[in-house]
Amino acid sequence: MRPASLLIAALALAATPAGAAHTPTKKPAARPAAKAAAHAAKAPVWTNMVVRTAEGFRIGNPNAKVQLIEYGSRTCPVCGAFGREGTKPLMAYVASGKLSWEFREFLVHGQPDIAPALLGRCFGTAKFFPILERMYLDQEAVEEKLGAPEASALAGKMQTEPPLAVAQAWADYLDYIPFMAKLGFAPAQSRACLTNGKDLDTIVRVMGEAQDKLGVNGTPSFFINGKSAGRAYSWASLEPLLKAAGV
Repeated sequence: MRPASLLIAALALAATPAGAAHTPTKKPAARPAAKAAAHAAKAPVWTNMVVRTAEGFRIGNPNAKVQLIEYGSRTCPVCGAFGREGTKPLMAYVASGKLSWEFREFLVHGQPDIAPALLGRCFGTAKFFPILERMYLDQEAVEEKLGAPEASALAGKMQTEPPLAVAQAWADYLDYIPFMAKLGFAPAQSRACLTNGKDLDTIVRVMGEAQDKLGVNGTPSFFINGKSAGRAYSWASLEPLLKAAGV
């Protein structure tokens, strides 16, 4: 939205006696509120700035003082608890421009993780973090099904199947197709996402690099400005580290 020009002031039309010298009226200085409004109109909306990186998706100022990387699983209960508690305060830090947050898939549970990871990455940058948050908010239903005997039977059945066939089967068992439909994505769109072998190859590569180079072996795993956040798994344990880094 382009702000209305507040720098042009109407000149006072003071009556000038005949023959008297006319002194031009000075343009009044812009009001502080007007300056603030103009500045706000030009300031970046960092929570709208989401990009796909070589490893995942990043939201926020790319030059932020604090750069947070999370390796997470969409079916991991600890990741889900962090997502439900930490997403909103994290976004507040992102909005300030002091923090960027990059999420990278880490399929800690193997088979069941493939479908939600592919679905979450499929619908573009603007949808990535809202879908991630929604999956965590609705995770209880997924966890209940993962604890049922049918889940063990499905895992055994899928052991020798190709990964993308595994993704389709678990998407059906965990009701991810109707879940995505509630978010506005047609079933045909979601099923097409589950055939994306290129995206799955990227996820596998990123996981391998995380294990080999960074020692990641569980989720969530956080890195602040390239350094491991250690055993910070909850928002309560991570936020002090972010503050110490300068958010």
